Amino acid sequence: MPQDPTERRVVVTGVPRRTRRTSGYYRPRTEIDEQTTLGHTYVRSLMRSQLRAGLGVFAVLVLLVGPLPLVFAAMPDSAGLEWAVLGFGIYPPLVLLARWHVRRAERNERDFARLVEDR
Repeated sequence: MPQDPTERRVVVTGVPRRTRRTSGYYRPRTEIDEQTTLGHTYVRSLMRSQLRAGLGVFAVLVLLVGPLPLVFAAMPDSAGLEWAVLGFGIYPPLVLLARWHVRRAERNERDFARLVEDR
């Protein structure tokens, strides 16, 4: 009997022989998604670092702006200086403080993402 040049292909299906075994290690993203105690700890550490950054910025802001009324009260006849300080002098430090806070918050989030992504 001559062999047919176009043999029929057969697809074999079944259970894979090598299954991926799960070790006892879960990725941090899984821990966070499943809301386990460890995942809660990860999220809480991010929240604490962001709170620490915010409180640091608030403390610098209080030290920067808080004494201004006392300084203005000590110099009652310098109305032009008050307007100059409030109108022009306070904004550059505020902008720098805001930029510092944004950079620090983004760094905290980047570190958290790196921790969660296992990199």
